[in-house]
Amino acid sequence: MNLNTIDNVYFIGIGGIGMSALARYFKANNKRVAGYDKTPSDVTRALDALGIEIHFSDSVANIPNSFFNYDTTLVVYTPAIPKDNMELVYFKNNKSFSVLKRSEILGLVTENTFCLAVAGTHGKTTTSSILAHLLYECQVPMTGFLGGISENYNSNYISKGTEVSVVEADEFDRSFLTLSPDIACITSMDADHLDIYGEAEALKDSFIEFSKRVKKGGKLFVKNGLPIEGITYGIEDDSDYTAQNIKIENGGYVFNVKTPTAVVKDIQFNLPGRHNLSNALIALAMAVEYGCPHPQLAEALALYKGVKRRFTYHIKSDDLVFIDDYAHHPEEINAVYQAVTEMYPGKSVLAVFQPHLFSRTRDFIDEFAKSLSQFDAVLLLDIYPARELPIEGVTSAWLLDKIKTENKELVSKSNLISKIKASDASVIVTMGAGDIGVEVEHIKTALQDE
Repeated sequence: MNLNTIDNVYFIGIGGIGMSALARYFKANNKRVAGYDKTPSDVTRALDALGIEIHFSDSVANIPNSFFNYDTTLVVYTPAIPKDNMELVYFKNNKSFSVLKRSEILGLVTENTFCLAVAGTHGKTTTSSILAHLLYECQVPMTGFLGGISENYNSNYISKGTEVSVVEADEFDRSFLTLSPDIACITSMDADHLDIYGEAEALKDSFIEFSKRVKKGGKLFVKNGLPIEGITYGIEDDSDYTAQNIKIENGGYVFNVKTPTAVVKDIQFNLPGRHNLSNALIALAMAVEYGCPHPQLAEALALYKGVKRRFTYHIKSDDLVFIDDYAHHPEEINAVYQAVTEMYPGKSVLAVFQPHLFSRTRDFIDEFAKSLSQFDAVLLLDIYPARELPIEGVTSAWLLDKIKTENKELVSKSNLISKIKASDASVIVTMGAGDIGVEVEHIKTALQDE
């Protein structure tokens, strides 16, 4: 498909974080953009402010008239949209329209660029946002499509040109197999999305297939220990790129980076957690291999502020700390626990968790229980269903029963704040990929009013 012949781009599921970045891209490139989503959000309001027409009722009658011209209209949808969505059914049944998945469009957009892609079951959003920020600050003519809102740019779309692209290579629905990157990394390959893959081995095979998508002459980075060959990176080990002499200062890190040819000393990175340090290391490594100079990269990394809902501080005082994180997999919960206890040793920590997907809860029930049992106290919300129907017997009560922490309780959104305020914890952490993020401002306000 030649995107230059397209005048109109219609998005079904435009409020999704990946979809909205593409909507911003096409709007910036003078296309007429409109779309549907289920509910209004901060993301859709930001798109509306750009002049993008959005409606929230699934009806063909709501689609603007100009988008019915199939010669000049491209229809983009996300796999998260139900197959019986009336607008999607209409466009798919009318064979004259070009109807493509978000991942296919991302492949088309990036195929004529120098593409840097970040893959892995954890760390994609933070790593790609660090990488995009580093390239931007190094004056690289780049466009970044991010899976979260960058604190530095208050956007999931960063643009300084079109010659280079930074993208998340998403394993969900095997989306990353539409990409052909010049430089890529794989941060992790923990079992996930078993509703799509069926078993962990199939997920591993998909990552191996992705590794073969790197262009001839390109470079693949892999976290040390993963079963794929490439340039290795790791923390205080014998990797090709490694972080050394790590010190904690003011809630962040100061460290050295050993590259294959040099040692870069006293790099400052202001996000807590060894997982974030690993993300910063691989972003630096990819930027070095692209050709960015070491001094500029060090300066840029010190200015990096993070991604919303990735270990985001909402209250940070001597008496109380309130952090919100997107963690929705046991390994991500472990990473949050490591970061909190490293930064606040000896302090009591309350975890507020909303499980995401019935299938993920079922597939990792024992791992979730083990991860959450590390915290001093746990409040557990009902499972956020997202795209799924309930599975018999898979409930938050089942998970709660397996958690070994004595101070644990099921809560609802109606009594969540009162239960949090009743806690004597010094550190409160909310976690989950569902709509728990909507509650964060309410929690923050209630805690500050005490």
